[in-house]
Amino acid sequence: MLRVVVLGAAAGGGVPQWNCGCPVCRTSRNDKPELQSTQASIAFSADGEHWFLVNASPDLRQQVTATPQLHPRAGKLRHSPIAGVILTNGEIDAVTGLLSMREGSPFTLYGHERVLAILRSNSIFNVLSEKNVTRLPIKVDRPFEPTLPDGSPSGIEVLPFEVPGKGAWYLEGKAHPSGKDGVGDTLGLRVTDKASGKYFYFLAACARVTDDLKARLAGAALVFFDGTVWRDDELIVAGLGAKTGQGMGHISMSGGDGAIESLAGLDIGRKLFLHINNSNPALLHGSDERNSLEQAGWQIPADGTEIAL
Repeated sequence: MLRVVVLGAAAGGGVPQWNCGCPVCRTSRNDKPELQSTQASIAFSADGEHWFLVNASPDLRQQVTATPQLHPRAGKLRHSPIAGVILTNGEIDAVTGLLSMREGSPFTLYGHERVLAILRSNSIFNVLSEKNVTRLPIKVDRPFEPTLPDGSPSGIEVLPFEVPGKGAWYLEGKAHPSGKDGVGDTLGLRVTDKASGKYFYFLAACARVTDDLKARLAGAALVFFDGTVWRDDELIVAGLGAKTGQGMGHISMSGGDGAIESLAGLDIGRKLFLHINNSNPALLHGSDERNSLEQAGWQIPADGTEIAL
């Protein structure tokens, strides 16, 4: 059985963001702490004992502490159920948590060569000793089976695929550490339990929905999808920033070209937004935006939500 735990559903900065007094952040601090959310990541497992993370958010230590499935096994002095981490991009939101995994437990790190090149170019990631952390490149449209710590197969197939998006913000205007152009900066994943054939999709970043993407997602039982902003100019209108959602490489939830409209009618069983920015009014229960989202069959998961397929 394929099990998925939502470790966090928020975009960079989380909810509340440390320096933000927007309506969502104020409400989550003062009135409705249940709105609080850590930065986007999930964990999945086929056997309930060995888990793989998708991205390592800056909140990873907090997320592991809050998730019993990821605690060390009773009676073990040093142990972790985390067998590997799969990176879908090189953004700060996705890689910073790796630095919280430097205490010597072995795991495998999977990422596109363009993302692994970013890690190699920054010596701070050398705290992940190669004796314990093997870095394996993954390729677009090439399925792979992540392995367990003893090298045995996990029973899970992961298919990375290209998603419209952008490279990491901090590399804008700079030469990419990989030394070449090409796809791989933003990936989606299809994760399949080989025994049952059940699968889900994960897309933490997506700039637009293409016909190819619609064909992939059609009929899926479960999709996690980029929900960064409700409207493209949200940050600008709210006075919180100067970039549009598209300028950051993220599709909006609403609008004719937004995720809700673009993915309607695809017979997706369960649709969950994640990587949701603190500026997004859909986070507020009872808001017009939240009502519209739910009426369209979408959900915003709380940290710790577990789903079995």
